[in-house]
Order: sequence, then structure tokens, then C-alpha cells
Amino acid sequence: MKINQIYVNLPVKDIQKTKEFWTKIGFAINEQFSDEKAVCVVMSDNIYVMFLTEEYFQTFSERPVPKGDTTQVLVAIGLNSREEVDQVVNAAVENGAYQHEEPQDYGWMYQNSFWDINGHGWNVTFADLSQMPSE
Repeated sequence: MKINQIYVNLPVKDIQKTKEFWTKIGFAINEQFSDEKAVCVVMSDNIYVMFLTEEYFQTFSERPVPKGDTTQVLVAIGLNSREEVDQVVNAAVENGAYQHEEPQDYGWMYQNSFWDINGHGWNVTFADLSQMPSE
């Protein structure tokens, strides 16, 4: 079995600010799945992040929305180069996000990260699997 699409659902306080943030750092919006309660950010042809107002998010779960000082999930995304990784993280920071930790360079894999304007953690990576150590 293989999954043909993934939709990550994350709660936010302000849909418009969230939409502006993600478009400023280079991602497209699927307007068909976006409205005043949700914005659909296109990460790739089959990976989407649905940012939902906290109120709308609550209609999908009986559990409380975590406070801004907690972490429920860290989302890791892979890009095609180290330069793309830094480009996305730098653009995010320039638009209101803040650096999660210093970049990590493992030779075969490079990682940088940020907390977005809603407090969600993003690990942005590039990996050259042909250079991955065998041991």
C-alpha cells in the first residue's frame, strides 16, 4: 500500500496572516480548499498543509488545541538543495518566524529549522542519500 496524498492539519489563530506568511516564503495556495476558516498550502504535487482556525480545527477533534508554548508535532520537509533549505528558512525568519536551532551539517544531510508565526516547528532538510554512511 502507498499513500497518494498527505494533508497535515494544523490549528492557527489568523488565516490571512498565515496565508501571507507561506506565500511570502515561496509556497502556493490551493484556493479551492481555502476560505475564511482554512488555507491550503501546497508543499508538493501530493503534500498539503491545511491551516485551520482553532475553532474549525476543534470540529475535527475533541482534544484541546495546544497552547503556543507546547509542541505536539514537528513537521520535517525535504528540499532539493542546501541552498533551498536556507532560502526557505531565511525567508521564514524575515517574515516573522524565528530560528529553531542552528543549521546541522552531517555531510550527506543538511538541516535547518524554524518556528512559524503560529508556533509550529518545521525542520527543513536536504539529503544526498548516495553519500549516506553505510555504518
